[in-house]
Amino acid sequence: MRGMTVKDLLEAKGKRQMAYVQVAREEEAVAAAEAGMDMIGTAFIPERAHFAKAAAGAHFQFGLPWRKHADVTEALRDAMAAMQAGAQSVYCGMSPTLVEGLAREGIPVICHVGLVPPKATWTGGYRAVGKTLDQAQMIWQQVRDFEAAGAFAVEMEVVPANLACEITKRTSLLTVSLGSGGDCDVQYLFSADLLGENRGHIPRHAKVYRNFAAERDRMQDDRIAAYREYIADVTSGAFPEAGQITQMEDSALADFLSKI
Repeated sequence: MRGMTVKDLLEAKGKRQMAYVQVAREEEAVAAAEAGMDMIGTAFIPERAHFAKAAAGAHFQFGLPWRKHADVTEALRDAMAAMQAGAQSVYCGMSPTLVEGLAREGIPVICHVGLVPPKATWTGGYRAVGKTLDQAQMIWQQVRDFEAAGAFAVEMEVVPANLACEITKRTSLLTVSLGSGGDCDVQYLFSADLLGENRGHIPRHAKVYRNFAAERDRMQDDRIAAYREYIADVTSGAFPEAGQITQMEDSALADFLSKI
């Protein structure tokens, strides 16, 4: 089962909300597919290159790592490798010019507007983008540029919900909301936020469904306790016990001793 194609996703635009999660571990990818997630994404790095094939049944997206590619040729080579590894689309946070180079070769591209973390210095840091007229016009122009470049979807990160709603109505791109309201076509969360793995700051746009951090704390306490018990057993001679070792027959040991 291959999951939703790009055509399927675009045909669902405006008809139903879709769910999308960013994962960092294979077991998360497998669990998301088993749960019925519409879209699953992760960075296209060697240790995750097998995730797409492990998570059959969902639309799988590989993200091209930021600052890895100096030009279109480098990005295109990596994007083709990502597709060969089983992705149905790639995320690319770079310019419309580069996106156009990928799209021209048939690579389905998800682009990015609003708060783009690697470019946040241009928009004032880690904050909402699009509250002013100038910023709203900038986002709208970027969406139009990516649309013209051939992207099929746009991640809208921390864009005012009412602005994201109006843009969604006016673009053919599939709009992906990361903190940009419920009127986009797709809702997007990071697995680490969704599962409550982060300590301290939780993004405003995130909803926590489990408390994995507490469970990991419990497991760490158990690790320490187990290690301490092991050290104590080694020190006292309680480890190893008879069940953890094997012995030579007495006669075989005696023969050995007679020869040394």
